[in-house]
Amino acid sequence: QVQLVESGGGLVQSGGSLRLSCAASGIIFSLYDMNWFRQAPGKQRELVAGVTTGDTTDYADSVKGRFTISRDNAKSTLYLQMDSLKPEDSAVYYCQAEIRWRAIEYWGQGTQVTVSS
Repeated sequence: QVQLVESGGGLVQSGGSLRLSCAASGIIFSLYDMNWFRQAPGKQRELVAGVTTGDTTDYADSVKGRFTISRDNAKSTLYLQMDSLKPEDSAVYYCQAEIRWRAIEYWGQGTQVTVSS
């Protein structure tokens, strides 16, 4: 059974930091590209950051220079370090594991991040 479990969300003031984690089980973690998405109320889910199996990273323009994605294959865990948080970063954050060419993807249940002004 595949499970992706996010943690680390919460309430933080503008300018603060949070570190999200996504613990994976039931998959060979190192074989999957990993992504963080977020969805704010009334908005579509958007890709925030991704890291490939080869450790290539990519970020949405809105978070470049503030967020850092990383992975620890030995721990089957994905991270998102979020610094200089803004109220517009408030959303439910989801991790996703995918093997795109095989059309395989798994999602976590999400963790709420709220940034107060």
